Order: sequence, then C-alpha cells, then structure tokens
Amino acid sequence: MNYFNLNNTSEKVDLKTAILKSLGSQEGLYMPESLPQLSKKYFENIHQLTLQEIGYEVAKSMFQNDIDDRAIRDIVEEALNFEIPLRRLSKNLHVLELFHGPTLAFKDVGARFMAGLFAHFIAQEKKETTILVATSGDTGGAVASAFYKQVGITVVILYPKGKVSLLQEKQLTTLGENIIALEIDGNFDDCQAIVKRAFLDEDINKVRNLTSANSINFARLFPQSIYYHFAFAQLRANHKPVLISVPSGNFGNLTAGLIAKKMGLPIAHFIASTNENHIVPTYLETGIFEPQPTIYTISNAMDVSKPSNFPRMMHLYNQSAEALRKDISGWWCNDAINKKGILELLHKYQYQADPHGAIAYLAIEAFADKENYDCIFVETAHPAKFPESIEELTNEKVAIPTALAGLFEKPKKSITMSNKFESLKDYLLG
Repeated sequence: MNYFNLNNTSEKVDLKTAILKSLGSQEGLYMPESLPQLSKKYFENIHQLTLQEIGYEVAKSMFQNDIDDRAIRDIVEEALNFEIPLRRLSKNLHVLELFHGPTLAFKDVGARFMAGLFAHFIAQEKKETTILVATSGDTGGAVASAFYKQVGITVVILYPKGKVSLLQEKQLTTLGENIIALEIDGNFDDCQAIVKRAFLDEDINKVRNLTSANSINFARLFPQSIYYHFAFAQLRANHKPVLISVPSGNFGNLTAGLIAKKMGLPIAHFIASTNENHIVPTYLETGIFEPQPTIYTISNAMDVSKPSNFPRMMHLYNQSAEALRKDISGWWCNDAINKKGILELLHKYQYQADPHGAIAYLAIEAFADKENYDCIFVETAHPAKFPESIEELTNEKVAIPTALAGLFEKPKKSITMSNKFESLKDYLLG
C-alpha cells in the first residue's frame, strides 16, 4: 500500500515512511491510495467478535502487506487491553465510552497502537527519534503514557499555557524521563502551527529525526476507526440505521469514523458536534471554510480553529461539500447550552458526562429525525479530567480514579516558551 501527500499527490511513500515522517512536503497529510473493503463474512459475524478480534481484522485489512500478521496481532492486543463499552441510556440512545484506558481519554487507543507500530519500525533503525506533539488537552497525556521510557524515543509535547485542565496538565508534566513538556504562551493552533513548521525546517531535520503523534499522523488516526466497528457490534440486534455524534476539534476522531464507513461499516449518518469553534459545521451549512480566532470554552479539546484533518475529510468525499453533507451533519453550541446538557444527562439518565460528550449528546437531541435511528454519542474523556467545571455545575464531587489521584501530588516539570517558531527551533537545535 502506498501513501500519498494530499498537498503534493506525486509524493508517494510506504507505510514506514508515512508513519516515521508523519507529514509530507507543503505540510501535506498522508493518505492511503485506497481503502480496503472488509468482507461480507466479517460483517455477518461482527456481533460475535471481541474488541481485540475486531481490531485485528480491521488493522490487518489496512496493514497486512506491510506488517506480518503476528506483529499486527501483538500490537492490537497490547493497545486494546481495556474495555470500550457501549452503554444504553434509553430505547434508542447509547453512549460509547472511550475513557477506560490508562489516561482516561479516547486518545489512548490511537496513541498505544501507534506506539506499537513505532516500536516495530524503529527496531529496524539505528537512530534516535523525536516525537513532536501539540495538544489541546488529552493527546499529550495519552502519547506521554504510550511512549514513556520507550528506548530510542524522546517525546516533546507542546501545550497552551493555562488552557488545559489541572489533571490534563499533570499527565503531561509529571513523568519526566524521555517526556518533555513545553508550556506555550498561546493557543492550541499556535502549538500545532509551530510543530508543522518544525517538520519542514532543514536545520532541525539535519540534527533531529522528527515525527508526530498528533492525528496528522495516519498511524494515530486510523486505529480510532476500530472502536466504531466495536460500537456497531455491541448494538447486537439493531434494526434501525445507526447515527453517531462525534465531539470534534481537530476532526481526527470523526475522520476515523468516516474511514470505517468507507471500509464498509454500515453507519448511516454522523454528526460533527462542536463548540463555538464551529468552522466545520459552518462549512457544512454554507460551503465556506474560513478559520476564525480561537474561542476558549469548557470543552477545551475542541478549542481548535484550524482542524488539521479537514483535508482528509474532503479527500474521502472527492472535495464535494454536497457529498459530505449526505453523510455528515454539523451542530454546535456555546458553554451555557453545554452546561444544560451536562445537567440534563445527569438528571434524566443519571449519567455524568464530560463537557465534550455532553455536546455530542445535545447534537443528537437536536437532530430532527433521531427517532428513526439507533443513536450513539461518543464520550471521549472521563469527567474526572474536568472536575472544576463538573463540580461547580452539579454540586457533586467527581470521583478521581485511584490510578490518577496520585498525580496531584507530583511536581510539575515543564519549560515555558513563547509561541514563536524560533523558540522551538532554538530548543530543538540546542
């Protein structure tokens, strides 16, 4: 399977290069030349398969010509060693909980799978690798956990100062060893922009073997398609079309769902649900893609004004807004409405959601034809990662899982840096 650069289609590379390089020339994202189709037999039996069995079948279909089956199975079993339950809240409303991994966020799936792929390919290399990653909250913690103490890898995480929750920051800044946290005086888009520039800088690339663990890297993005298959499998005897609402910031999570659909998973419709940074919902309504200044909200992982994966979405639909609208609706709300959604889930279903999952739930509630679907909203992070917002709103304590409670006592280790590219360049060259 070849992977090509969306900004320079003549640039084609193999899987190893696409993963270890992560970004092509002209800041182009890599995509496979084609998406494999899963077999009819697989979908006939999907309701009987475990998460790991589904993960193996999906990953094998994409990577079997580049990685041997045994290695794929090992990577899947190591990465997907926690539950991803689909919980039923009412007759046709379900929530897919993606926060049962080690860092309590959906990014654990992609980060752990990616770490396995890196270990497989870097074992063949003789040089040190630096992973650059920008985070608006959960990505950094998941990547730090997945690559912690991995030989031959240094992880450099850029995060916006004062714009992640306390627990998210502790996950980024308390590990040390091969994990370095850079606290950027700016927003997530600043972090993402200077990371992308680093990949194109000749001086840096002479001394650093760079790669990315953001969803700009296909190895981080694709594994997330697995849990959409598992969500469908857990519906068991569903008789209605399936509607999935995905809280979206950089749009890697939704793009992974679209890839699953393009590979044959019978998802009827998606909702791109987001906060006041509603660039993609606006595009779906108007056909105009126009990034705006970032607005800061309580759903901080979606505070993204320039979603990197939008070009991948457009590629999947042949650059057609009309085709995209057939499979995706857009919806957004502000913090005040989001808070009402958190309270509604708590009082109506006794379900405590985080600020991102609550927006996905509200998007389904606003969907006019929802009664004709089996509806799933995606819960991307444990509410314990946002205790300040949740506790102030609900007047109820959020239970911090034991595994993470100790983080609050650990000292923060970070380097404060401006949002200028030259600051990052000087650090990497130094």
